Amino acid sequence: MNLRRMVAVAAEAFRLLSGAMWIPALLTRLFVGYFFFTSGWAKVHDLASFTANFESWGIPYPAFNAALSAYTECIGGALTIAGLGMRFVSIPMIINMVVAVVSVKLKEVSGLVDFVNLDEPLYALAYVWLLFAGAEWASLDAILALLVDVGGSVTDSSGRVVKGGLSVGSHRPA
Repeated sequence: MNLRRMVAVAAEAFRLLSGAMWIPALLTRLFVGYFFFTSGWAKVHDLASFTANFESWGIPYPAFNAALSAYTECIGGALTIAGLGMRFVSIPMIINMVVAVVSVKLKEVSGLVDFVNLDEPLYALAYVWLLFAGAEWASLDAILALLVDVGGSVTDSSGRVVKGGLSVGSHRPA
């Protein structure tokens, strides 16, 4: 096989992968959403212990902030699994992880190796990706966008269908 043919085959393979962006979006949503839903559910159902943790970490208004964090995780995780309001949900989830890193986890960090071994930045980055990528077509966001025509269909420069400024993705399974 000559070089030109190999490049053409690779380009076609990459094109097919790009058309399947819904798969990593779905898997990321399910994994990260499940983690936060179950973690938040446990915290919501034991707010006294979670509040005590906030007090020991020196977080102001520990009862309020513990409840806010627990419900953000629980509700945000459930919405992430469903792919409902994904871009909106990503914002408080990112904020929750940044606050966890800054107020609690950085105290344990003495260098870059310690920082990259933290889970919270990775979860925040997953939500940053979901903020930009959206929930893709295997989601309630996509179903709602199809049911509620908000200003007609428009495609962006990558060919993705955009309805009312919300990219719902045009990637369908092959």
